[in-house]
Amino acid sequence: MKRVVVTGIGMINSLGLDKESSFKAIVEGACGIKEIASFDASNHSVKIAAEITDFDPSSVMDAKEVKKADRFIHLGIKAAQEAMEDAAFGEGIDYERFGISSASGIGGLPNIEKNSVICETKGSRKISPFFIPSSLVNMLGGFISIYQGLKGPNISSVTACAAGTHAISEATKTIMLGGADRMLVVGAESAICPVGIGGFASMKALCADNDNPQGSSRPFDATRSGFVMGEGAGALVLEEYEAALARGARIYAEIIGFGESADANHITAPVVDGPLRAIKAALNMAGNPKVDYINAHGTSTPANDKNETAAIKAVFGNESPPVSSIKGQLGHCLGAAGALEAVATIMAMRDSILPPTINYNNPDPDCDLDYVPNVAREAEITVAMSNSFGFGGTNGVLIFKKL
Repeated sequence: MKRVVVTGIGMINSLGLDKESSFKAIVEGACGIKEIASFDASNHSVKIAAEITDFDPSSVMDAKEVKKADRFIHLGIKAAQEAMEDAAFGEGIDYERFGISSASGIGGLPNIEKNSVICETKGSRKISPFFIPSSLVNMLGGFISIYQGLKGPNISSVTACAAGTHAISEATKTIMLGGADRMLVVGAESAICPVGIGGFASMKALCADNDNPQGSSRPFDATRSGFVMGEGAGALVLEEYEAALARGARIYAEIIGFGESADANHITAPVVDGPLRAIKAALNMAGNPKVDYINAHGTSTPANDKNETAAIKAVFGNESPPVSSIKGQLGHCLGAAGALEAVATIMAMRDSILPPTINYNNPDPDCDLDYVPNVAREAEITVAMSNSFGFGGTNGVLIFKKL
């Protein structure tokens, strides 16, 4: 099997339009959750989200092309550009051996909502000709492959909140098996729209602490009451190790393990067994190394945080490494979460710092690990794990090693 390394990263989220400003804000404990500004949420039970309010899509696309792509694609293009620039490719790259692995949980939900209303109120002839190609999840990879000239495999993962993580593992497999020398991974999501907020709220999945946006997402805290919707995109450039060495690339980390599993139990209610098997599989593939940090799925929902804690304890017992969730700051970015959190995990390794779990003020007897509460902590991180678990009982775990 070929070795796979990360040589470029990028992200955009409610705390920043690039990786450095975003990660600085994460380390400082900032929160990007506020009242929804993109639509009138006054009649909704949930009025808060982690929106990106200062991004102009025409900064990454020709203004005439913007309407041809949904917002999740705009965000993905931005993160992809940063990751590719960060990887600093020179001449001699074989772009027929350079693919893309994209991910989104829902895709173009705002466009689906908009055109459904148009169809109902004005008739089908008024539907935008750009509706379908702007909304399909795989168009994230389609647009970016065109913009970046990537002619290798073009694959997509649509596995709910585990999609970003699965896109990384799919890209890793492709390189390991010789299907490509390089893969660009992009996970993007933007589902903050009336039907998106309304749909998750009807499931009782969202936190409705509308008067306290900054304190609403509180992973692992005893008073947690649901997740807060976020939007954003994360991108990673993966390369075959020898190819990266040959061009003198800066290597952030090696992907030494991944694990995937199904709960096979319930479409929305998690069980310990599924995440536990994914964690064990990732560790086994990595050779059971000492893990220095776990970036948790940590959604701030009563069920997930208790379940994830139990799975971690089942593997590590009383020797669990520090665990933290950045969803208290970025909200839950659904299919983009795994990619964003992988980028944050790699940057934590780079900077030797543990991101905090903000809004952790009330310990829960069922969540009794070291969650790096409220304040970032300096620590040497050689091996880190990143967890993602999605509706449908789909689980993904990644293990990174600093070289």
